[in-house]
Amino acid sequence: MSLKQLNVFVENKKGALVEITETLASHDVNIRALSIADTEEFGILRLIVNDNETASKMLSDKGYLIKTTEVVGVKIGDAPGKLSTALAVLDKEDINVEYLYAFMARTEKHAYVVLRVADNAHAESALETAGYHMITDADINKL
Repeated sequence: MSLKQLNVFVENKKGALVEITETLASHDVNIRALSIADTEEFGILRLIVNDNETASKMLSDKGYLIKTTEVVGVKIGDAPGKLSTALAVLDKEDINVEYLYAFMARTEKHAYVVLRVADNAHAESALETAGYHMITDADINKL
């Protein structure tokens, strides 16, 4: 029942993530969850996608080093303490969690993405100009 996670080794430079996401989109690969851990020069982009085979091939063809890892996906309640309860189950069984990341179930029409950038105001302005709606603290509180 484990999930296949793609680990993409990415140079930490302008345009690297857009190249990956455009490559996936152009081949109808939908990203369901992602996480990125970075150093000054490189990062590891962890992806859960709808078509691992196509994603791996397309990104490998672009020169990216790809590794597939089996991971566990678990559905937990959306309430304070639910993550802690799930982690306690693993702790009790002496299972170490190396890393984790979360994604929210998407609505019928939207998914939510959090971006870390150097200049928030510039990024927000650019996205709003392109027709995107910015998520506010009030929006998060409604979820």
